Amino acid sequence: MSARDYEVQLLNRMLNTYSPSGQEKEIADLIIVEMERIGFRVSKDEVGNVIGQAGVGSPCVMLCGHMDTIPGFIPVRIENGRIYGRGAVDAKASLAILIAASAEMIKKGFRGQLQLVAVVDEEGESKGIRNIIKKGPCADYAVFGEPSGVGNVTIGYKGSVHLKVTCQTQTGHVAAPWLFENAIENTFEVWRAIANIHFAEEDLQSRFYSTTSCVTRIEGGRDGFSTVPSKCSLHADIRIPPQITVQRFQDKAQDCAEQFRRRHPDADVTIELENGEQPFETDKSSALVRAFAWAIRKVTARPAVLVRKSGTGDINAFATAIKRPMIAYGPGNSHLDHTADEHVSIREYLDAIQVLQEALNRLALVD
Repeated sequence: MSARDYEVQLLNRMLNTYSPSGQEKEIADLIIVEMERIGFRVSKDEVGNVIGQAGVGSPCVMLCGHMDTIPGFIPVRIENGRIYGRGAVDAKASLAILIAASAEMIKKGFRGQLQLVAVVDEEGESKGIRNIIKKGPCADYAVFGEPSGVGNVTIGYKGSVHLKVTCQTQTGHVAAPWLFENAIENTFEVWRAIANIHFAEEDLQSRFYSTTSCVTRIEGGRDGFSTVPSKCSLHADIRIPPQITVQRFQDKAQDCAEQFRRRHPDADVTIELENGEQPFETDKSSALVRAFAWAIRKVTARPAVLVRKSGTGDINAFATAIKRPMIAYGPGNSHLDHTADEHVSIREYLDAIQVLQEALNRLALVD
């Protein structure tokens, strides 16, 4: 079997192994066998992460990809030079390039250490990467397997702030609504103020360097048809740029609630931070970014494009805890994430393996 055949078969096997969040055991077992076969010393931690170690010395490069997908199996097929399946983009192809590139690096003798980590629950609550952080990984550099496109390097992700806004009031008859505070209307008044929060450091013309917000769920108006709503809860997802921290945005949101309370003393408004991830942007002049830019030009004959994404991922939590140069890289168009048409070009997948190999070799030389 040629190296190219092995690399395509590896991805095919991974796509055929259904692994929604919480059901990663089968694919973890597959990856353990594969990593041991190519020369890693492999262990599995208490939450289900698979961890492989190879080599000694420096640099120590952590390669991290996630094994889980969203629910919903897509039959795997190869058609017109593309491979279709759940996880083809998000993010089994990216994890597969980490494994395939490592096989070649170990075979030829990488000058340094490789730590390959296949984590669980990235699509859920990120318990996999949080357990890796807790144990203190060896990492001079980190590469996260996420779709960037073969010619792009992702150097930034926005942070996320998940808020719950709740308003409670005294109810009354809808025939005299002027006598009572309407909890639904009050909640939206607070939300409009939060949605308009901006900071001097933002660039409002930029999708990445500005704050954006989206209401994700509303619950309220269950008191009956003839009563003014007395309780409403609104859930929202706010994305923040690197200049803004989760705490700073939360403080501003609390200010909005306090101002509302002064205007409406009969309404009880609370704001709860349900979850938050700090934004991340790496130094584009780091040795890691330069190594990938060099490798992309060598493999594709085109200059690399540095990408900053409006989403979040495991890299956000890792970057908050571990202050090292890190990027995200992998084949595929992220606009196909979570869709029924999820697929990746086989040519792009194979080229991404070569880019990763070239980048790692370059990094070892300059470190």
